[in-house]
Amino acid sequence: MIVSATFAVQSKGFADVIDITDKVELEVAASRVRGGLVTVFVKGSTASVSTMEYEPGLVADLQRTIEKLIPSNIPYNHDIRWGDGNGFSHIRATVMGPSLTIPFENGRLSLGTWQQIILVDFDNRPRRRDVLVQILGE
Repeated sequence: MIVSATFAVQSKGFADVIDITDKVELEVAASRVRGGLVTVFVKGSTASVSTMEYEPGLVADLQRTIEKLIPSNIPYNHDIRWGDGNGFSHIRATVMGPSLTIPFENGRLSLGTWQQIILVDFDNRPRRRDVLVQILGE
């Protein structure tokens, strides 16, 4: 059985990290699928989905590391071509990726104790992000 659902998240942009674990868990529970895989996919080319221990220290560490690896204050060819100033956002999202697949059993996500699902919005402005949840199982 395949069940698909979508939910929206409002972000602040600029590497805003949002815990979406509860929303994904709700979609898995509502599907009534007992076991299988859930894919979480953020629509758009300037946001990503991953897992981490969602706590303020690590969120700040992630944001600082992303800024070091892919700085927002250097020229990008994308910005020269389009003038929107978010070339760094596209590169960051490409490196982290738009989706994540998580197994689940007995209707519950198989996450570690300190592991949450996060959406990271890298764009240079607040955005409404649509997240597709696709559940495959029985």
